Amino acid sequence: MKPIQNEKEESCCACPPKQSSCCDNLSQLPPLPMAQSLADSDDAPCCGPKQGPPASPFDRPGYTLCRFVDGFVDTPLGPVPRLKNDLDWFDFAGTLRARTGISRDQYKIAPGLYCVGTPRKDSPVLVTANYKLSLDCIRKDTAALDAWILVLDTRGVNVWCAAGKKNFSTAEIIYQVKRVQLDKIVSHRELIVPQLGAPGVAAHLVKKGCGFKVFWGPIRSSEIKQYVENGKKIEDGMRSITFSLAERLVLVPVEISLVMKPSLIIICAFFVLSGLSPDIFSPAQAVGRGGVGAAAYGMGLLAGAVLVPALLPWLPFRSFYLKGILTGLALGVLLPWVCFDNLLMIEKVSLLLISCAVSSYAAMNFTGTTPYTSPSGVEKEMRRGIPLQGGAGFIALILWVWGGVC
Repeated sequence: MKPIQNEKEESCCACPPKQSSCCDNLSQLPPLPMAQSLADSDDAPCCGPKQGPPASPFDRPGYTLCRFVDGFVDTPLGPVPRLKNDLDWFDFAGTLRARTGISRDQYKIAPGLYCVGTPRKDSPVLVTANYKLSLDCIRKDTAALDAWILVLDTRGVNVWCAAGKKNFSTAEIIYQVKRVQLDKIVSHRELIVPQLGAPGVAAHLVKKGCGFKVFWGPIRSSEIKQYVENGKKIEDGMRSITFSLAERLVLVPVEISLVMKPSLIIICAFFVLSGLSPDIFSPAQAVGRGGVGAAAYGMGLLAGAVLVPALLPWLPFRSFYLKGILTGLALGVLLPWVCFDNLLMIEKVSLLLISCAVSSYAAMNFTGTTPYTSPSGVEKEMRRGIPLQGGAGFIALILWVWGGVC
């Protein structure tokens, strides 16, 4: 931008006499040429900070470009968003939020067609859920791969659970294929569907409904690239699921988060009941005995939600509620007989029952996150476990109140 010339060759901010600022009479300045770019770093305006970058050509009124999108790929039906392969701090923060159960049900993306790399008409089509963690695994593990990604509307639930709930389903695949008009974007008629989605998908009905043939991909997204490069041939281990220590422990935070709200209510009620005394109610006794009871509850939660997943392959019994009772007994004896040896016997028994009941319930919740169980098996276990847990908890409260009023 050329400087404005005046008789003294001053800068554009030179002010005429009797004016206190170059910004007081900007209307007298000649207009800038329209072709001059405001993005030039050397052409900051004479007033105010340096302006930011211009709007993206993909910006649309009322829409926000997602952080995980890295441009678009042109297709006969318009641009398709290209996903970044690298995860940033925002993705890791979202993963931490989901793993701890914070707004986990809302951690989802819009269903539809996406892509990675620079796909062509003959590039493979991968199918996944609209749970953000599922998409993050796909885009991270498909670096250096050109592919289309068809995201189904699974209500923000992962592939395996959504298949069990019939949201990752035959009808949803057919609907999304037709909605995005996939047949006009790719030249083949093949879909690579994750194997864990098989409970909700009938391959022959997908073929009949939309003309696309289903190929069952590997269990882990980290093996997708190898699977595609091998001509969609399954190698040894691609059909086998693992449940290692790390895979079990990563589920612990969300399992604890699911019981946090009811746990706070139960602990508050426990403090109130702990204050019952011969004098009707004692605040000091409520604080003292209530703290001991809360510790027993926390010990049971630790035993069921942490120890059971950690020691799962080595704990006896097939039923999870029995595994929880065992770990609850192991930790439950520490509190009344080691840490608080001055308690009455009925109070010690009460604390042990509380620890066992809470541990059993927390362990039974873990049935929904393991590859060891089935829906019918879980229902059968609940019919057996919940009455025992409820009975033990009721007896424990009776004994605890009795110990306070005696």
